[in-house]
Amino acid sequence: MPLTIVRNDITKMECDAIVNAANNSLLGGGGVDGAIHRAAGPELLEECRRLGGCDTGKAKITGGYRLPAKYIIHTAGPVWQDGKHGERELLCSCYRESLALAAEKKCNTIAFPLISAGVYGYPKAEALRVAADTCMEFLKDHEMMIYIVIFDKAALAAGEKLFADVRKYIDDNYAEEHSDRKNFEAFRRKNALFGMVREDAAMSMEAEEEEAEFIVPSGLARAIEQIDESFSQMLLRMIDEKGMTDVECYKKANIDRKLFSKIRGDIHYRPKKTTVIAFAAALELTIDETRDMLMKAGFALSHSSKFDIIVEYFIKKGRYDIFEMNEMLFSFDQPLIGG
Repeated sequence: MPLTIVRNDITKMECDAIVNAANNSLLGGGGVDGAIHRAAGPELLEECRRLGGCDTGKAKITGGYRLPAKYIIHTAGPVWQDGKHGERELLCSCYRESLALAAEKKCNTIAFPLISAGVYGYPKAEALRVAADTCMEFLKDHEMMIYIVIFDKAALAAGEKLFADVRKYIDDNYAEEHSDRKNFEAFRRKNALFGMVREDAAMSMEAEEEEAEFIVPSGLARAIEQIDESFSQMLLRMIDEKGMTDVECYKKANIDRKLFSKIRGDIHYRPKKTTVIAFAAALELTIDETRDMLMKAGFALSHSSKFDIIVEYFIKKGRYDIFEMNEMLFSFDQPLIGG
């Protein structure tokens, strides 16, 4: 998926470029800035000395030196005051300027920390929203894999009310494992053993008889001939019905162009469940339409899965923002949706 959250140490990211949440001097500091300087080595500081600092909201680029990344893009984020001093626009500018430099250097992959959300005090949930909105806007006209790197789970703070609402929805709907699980397993093993005995007996009988030719029942043959539309067919039909272009749809779904081309070119393409959900959200399908699309791909929504319950919550509430859904899935340690 073109934009995704990952939990990692940004200095370990193997990308064309990583972004450093730097101070205006570019000479190193604490947090992410200090970690990147330590990992890159003293050569980075020497190059930074020649750059003459960086204004807030701007970005400058250096080599990656001892990092896995080819480039380091340094951007100076705003210090949070009260949200009324242009902080959002300055933070948006950090992402835009960094992405522009990456595109200029023909980078295919880039990793961002959550800029200004550390000692600069920008509220984490709002900082993440700015990052998502700005990156998604950039991706409308560019092809690039963008990672937002969270060092640990505690560093991600989803909106508290939304998080609480989703947790309650999970608690109300999640089907816990039954207490008689052991009895069920014993029952299953017993029947499996019985099945093996029956199979052995059948094999001994078959040894005495000539193998019969397999014939497809006429009813089954007719059913196969009348097979329903596939996932690919339904997807393309829904794109037309919603008045969207292919590009609008796969961009909104946070799906890679190459993956969409595979789906369009193969009527029998079997997608991952996360891909189906992403398209359902992009097309703003109802919960019944979503279930129908999932069924055509061989999937269903189940209350024995937290992933399914979270997806169901967002679709029933009419909240189709892919990144907001992924933010919540990430918070509950669930797979993210997209390609």
